[in-house]
Amino acid sequence: MIRVAIDEAQAEKFLAAHVLDGSGIGINYADALLKPLKVTLDDGRKVTIKRRGLKLTLTVGTKSGEGLMRRLAHGPDERAILRAALNEAAAAVGAAITFEPGFLVLDPGPPA
Repeated sequence: MIRVAIDEAQAEKFLAAHVLDGSGIGINYADALLKPLKVTLDDGRKVTIKRRGLKLTLTVGTKSGEGLMRRLAHGPDERAILRAALNEAAAAVGAAITFEPGFLVLDPGPPA
C-alpha cells in the first residue's frame, strides 16, 4: 500500500460551485487532484494516472486500466464522478484505491 499526499483544498477551488469549467464532470478538479500521482513503488513498478478527455488511465508497471468519468451514472458531485472512474481503472489492473483525508491510498496488487 502506498499513500500519496493530495491537496484537496487546492483542487476544490476548481469544483463547479466555485468555477464553471463547462464539462459538467469537473475536468479541472480532476486535473488538479491527479497532478502529483506519478510514483515509483519499492519493487520498481511505476504508477501513473493520466486523463484524456473523459477517460482516466491508471498504469501500474506493465498493467494498464481505464475508467470513464460518467456524470449521468455517478453525478452530479464531481468528487463522486472522479472516485468512481478511479475505482473502475484500479479494478481493471487488479489494484484498489481509497481516499483518506489528505491522501489517496493505492493498493497496487501483486507484481505481474
